[in-house]
Amino acid sequence: MKNQDKSRSDQKIGIAMGSSFQPTPSLVQWFREASPYIQAHRGKTFIIHLSGEAIRESNLDTLIHDISLLTSLGIKLVLVHGARPQIDENLKESRFDDEGVRITSSRDISRIQEVVGSILIDLQRRLSSSLATAALPRHAPRSVITGNFVRAKPLGVRNGVDYQQTGEVRSLNIQALDSQLKMDSLVLVSPLGYSPSGEVFNLTSQDLAARLAIEIKADKLIYYIHGQGILDAHGKVINEMQPSLMHQLDFTASSPNSGLQKIVSQCGTACLNGVNRCHIISYIDEGALLKELFTRDGTGTQISRHSYEQLRHAGIEDLPGIIALITPLEEAGILVKRSREILETEISQFTVIERDGLIIACAALYNYENKGELACFVIHPDYRNDEKGDLLLRAIQNRARAEGVSELFALTTQSAHWFLERGFRESGTDSLPAQRLKFYDRNRKSKILVKDLKDKN
Repeated sequence: MKNQDKSRSDQKIGIAMGSSFQPTPSLVQWFREASPYIQAHRGKTFIIHLSGEAIRESNLDTLIHDISLLTSLGIKLVLVHGARPQIDENLKESRFDDEGVRITSSRDISRIQEVVGSILIDLQRRLSSSLATAALPRHAPRSVITGNFVRAKPLGVRNGVDYQQTGEVRSLNIQALDSQLKMDSLVLVSPLGYSPSGEVFNLTSQDLAARLAIEIKADKLIYYIHGQGILDAHGKVINEMQPSLMHQLDFTASSPNSGLQKIVSQCGTACLNGVNRCHIISYIDEGALLKELFTRDGTGTQISRHSYEQLRHAGIEDLPGIIALITPLEEAGILVKRSREILETEISQFTVIERDGLIIACAALYNYENKGELACFVIHPDYRNDEKGDLLLRAIQNRARAEGVSELFALTTQSAHWFLERGFRESGTDSLPAQRLKFYDRNRKSKILVKDLKDKN
């Protein structure tokens, strides 16, 4: 029984060692879907912020294992850790300003150094062990490197408040950091900074992570939080958003996003200053980091400069994706089979929705003077409940109107009800343009649905 109940890490080791472990079909499918992301992330630089709250969790070793696994996939990592709850436990009389920034006295800074130093040593121990486990046989594990990468300055006196030993980043030794990353080291950075005169300053780890991501030109900035990500008004995770929409979020005490304003703001700043994507994920959710990075939809919130989902006219480079999408329906007899040659010549008629490199929806518009045919309308099975069909239909209708089409028609054997619910009406063959009627297959008994495009809905 013990041998049958292998943990996920046992399974990974079994695969690496060439044991008799047989991966399940779901694991095989996951690996196939993850492969493009593994290739895309190789050689990229990620900044990960591990909060003090995450460090206190019982699953810390699992988080460390997942972080270490990224290095074995060729990802360059800088791990910035927090220490706020641990410092709170050791400083019973801390003072904070209205925004929650700690006012650090000269007496407090020595205690903070002890707390941060203890966390740093513990993380080094855990990471070193995990990196050794993740290394293949006969390969040396990657090193965990810490150092004086952060030069700080005092916050000073603001609005009448003397912050004393609380500081902010003055500069970063990016050259030293980059040299360590080039040697495949995992760089561990603590929320302390040093001045040229030898003073030590207490820094906000979230701010430090964002500043590092910007200056090192990181590809991703990742924040671990207790929740799953940014939530909408119904408590559902917002899968993706752009910085321009952040002003719409509610961060009040009664909001599900209460307490996230600082992290969200840092993500927005990072994106606007060159970081391609920021991620907010849960340190409670098992494997959240791996699911966020190596699956199409992830588990948390991605904040990006540019949307990774695009609705656009198709090009010849989309042909393989369209074929992969429509082939199962052609084989099931739901769609009329189109040869690759026909699709190549008609590619300009297609509109697609692309999600992170995958074509998840397509439709073609054929113009017969003032009548247009909506054809090859396909939504990927994973997205049929996400209103992608409505989005694509609106795009086709707008395209048809722009081309002077006043009436849209579609032929279907199984989806008539979907079109009827969206303003189409059932009609006969007399409504088909003469040119299209010549190719109407009466044996298929396709229903003909028609919609007047003079109506803007």
